[in-house]
Amino acid sequence: MHPRLTTPLALLPLSRGLALAGLALSLGAHAADEAKPAADVVTLEPVSVSAQSGAYRKEKNTASAVAPTQASLTATQPQSVITREFIEQSVAPTAEYSRIVAIAPSVSGDSANGPGLSETKTTLRGFGDDQYNITFDGIPWGDTNNPAHHSTSFFPGAVIGGAVVERGPGNASNLGFATFGGSLNLFSKQAGKEAGGSLFTSFGRWNTRLLGVALESGELARFHKATVQLNVQRLESDGYLTKNSIASNNVTLKVDMPLSSQHTLTGFMSVNRIHYVQPDNNKGPTLAQVAQYGKNYSLNDDPTSFNYTGFNHTGKATDFEYLRLRSRWSASFSTEAQVYTYSYDNQTISSTDPTGATAPGTKAGPKGNTDIPGIDKQNKYRVMGGIFRVENQFEAGTLRAGVWTESSDTDRHQYDLDLTLGVRDPRETKPAPVQYPSVLFDQQSRISSFQPYAEFEWEPLAGTSITPGIKYVDMTRSVSALVNQTTRLPQNASVSYGKTLPFLTLNQRFGHDLAAYAQYAKGFQIPDLKSFYIADPTKNSADPQTSTNYQLGIVGKNPALTWDADIYRIDFKNKYVSNGLGGTAAAYVNVGGAVYKGVEGQATWMVGGGFAAYANASVNKAIAQDTGKTISGAPNMTAALGALYNQGPWGASLIWKRTGSSYQQDYDASNPGAYERYRTAATTNTDLSLSYRFTNVGFGAQALKLQLNVFNLMNKQDVTSISPAKNPTFDQYTFQAPRSYQVSAKAEF
Repeated sequence: MHPRLTTPLALLPLSRGLALAGLALSLGAHAADEAKPAADVVTLEPVSVSAQSGAYRKEKNTASAVAPTQASLTATQPQSVITREFIEQSVAPTAEYSRIVAIAPSVSGDSANGPGLSETKTTLRGFGDDQYNITFDGIPWGDTNNPAHHSTSFFPGAVIGGAVVERGPGNASNLGFATFGGSLNLFSKQAGKEAGGSLFTSFGRWNTRLLGVALESGELARFHKATVQLNVQRLESDGYLTKNSIASNNVTLKVDMPLSSQHTLTGFMSVNRIHYVQPDNNKGPTLAQVAQYGKNYSLNDDPTSFNYTGFNHTGKATDFEYLRLRSRWSASFSTEAQVYTYSYDNQTISSTDPTGATAPGTKAGPKGNTDIPGIDKQNKYRVMGGIFRVENQFEAGTLRAGVWTESSDTDRHQYDLDLTLGVRDPRETKPAPVQYPSVLFDQQSRISSFQPYAEFEWEPLAGTSITPGIKYVDMTRSVSALVNQTTRLPQNASVSYGKTLPFLTLNQRFGHDLAAYAQYAKGFQIPDLKSFYIADPTKNSADPQTSTNYQLGIVGKNPALTWDADIYRIDFKNKYVSNGLGGTAAAYVNVGGAVYKGVEGQATWMVGGGFAAYANASVNKAIAQDTGKTISGAPNMTAALGALYNQGPWGASLIWKRTGSSYQQDYDASNPGAYERYRTAATTNTDLSLSYRFTNVGFGAQALKLQLNVFNLMNKQDVTSISPAKNPTFDQYTFQAPRSYQVSAKAEF
């Protein structure tokens, strides 16, 4: 029997959250007994989320109304607010969050298989995907081996109502395992007041097709103006990369239920099923493969090849649910209790090497065979948590406090296969004597976390807000493995980590249209699970990686122009690295780090007559402290220019985005030439959108919107990343997907 981490403790965070929610629900139910008639019931906004999140903008014909990105006058750190209008007008209907946030300054990343047709790893100020948070309706989510994210696995663009890119750790109330680099905050759509719905469909290049329905109940008078939203959709595509097809189904349900004029309960559920045909190593073709087959080479129909479609496929099943109770107990005191769970189940069958570097042949087959070796890989986890927030307004300011508690259980394995014969392949040779020769690893792991916080927004003068805060991070990682990864030895170990994080922010208003802010804040990143791939993880350092952020910014807004600019410096310390030793002496220690610094800005000018102009830019540096060289994967700049039009039934946008050059591997003094050799040049991308909305079309439809999106209009196909191999002949290259289009129709009823 394999050891499992399914003890009752796994339910502890959820039980804490349920207890808090139960208390609030009981109070809410009591209040509901004495509620006013339904006509007087009002829906309260969340304690810590803007009232506009997920909603259409109320103002029209102003710079703020049409801006693709902008900051708030109340901001305390650099941010880019992206609204529902921009998502619906300018982003691919097939897209997910990575395509939505890519417009923002200092943000880069794109899908090699076409818009929304493969997973995309987004970079933020040079921080990789596992170095910043992503939240959905205030809930942090991500992988459990490290806090990375799978962009196509949870929330399609059709269910995202808005996003806020926060370039910094935020205040103490910002939650997650990687406040280290910032946060991408996603929000569900705000419900409409009137009943209705829409049928939507898109067709595009590479046999891409999307079909869906969205339903809105409107405010239900019999249920205190409760609202119900339902989105059901299916996406299919052959993809740009050869034989890399995708099929995805999503069902999303959201219910807002006012229990009284003081208490609102929200329930959310999203279920996603997705099937890819792709290799597990999907880092692109080698230059030899490009020369023979083209830049889009990936898979083929040859059953004697590592790249055979029948040997490379992935199925993913995910779900994400929460219950949230928002309560206003008085004019000054409010609470929010939230419990949630989400799961991820990745089942992958893949060959071991799509580059041609490995000769065929297995130990399971007869001597001299040319069978194709492969893997059976599983990454499966369930996360449960609870968040409780309190806000109380005093004459001097506002106190916010709360606690986030979470637990996750993960089951990962990788078994060796002979794909030709469809049997296990006993290829493992170490350590001797060999046990489980066809098991590379079979590992169960767990994270338990408890993070209380408090902050006080002090208003000493009108227009001045000073917010000190503090958060304590207490988390424990544990592993129970029959065959641990890397060592292939049994493992039972746990390590606890703790850190106190201080925060201090300032926002100063100068009249109604100008504000400045300053931030000092510490972020952190949970240690990677790979730190347990040694003989004795209890020898590891108990200090997580930390960042110290210093940021200054200014925000201006008037009807014709919205603009903001900032400068930043981030000191990354306590880099968590191996000590380079083997056996029982191996350990992960804190050594060195990097310095990130730069300048960012964004602006939208309302020209008039429905026209607006948009621009953003950033200059970014990320320098390793030990070498003085730029770290890998960190573009040196980003820039965007846009022309927008929205008047009457017409809507259009033309947006150009440039991502600067970056190094694809870190500097190594023993091989300095490779550093420059693996530097990719800057890339550019131009997207065009054109739409027209017909009204009174008949057949039960109130309106029909037709839209054309053209992506990568200039048909650029430059290198976006290089994955170096031990032998440069087998380096893998990723390229921009070429020009593509999608034609969409949305009937509203």
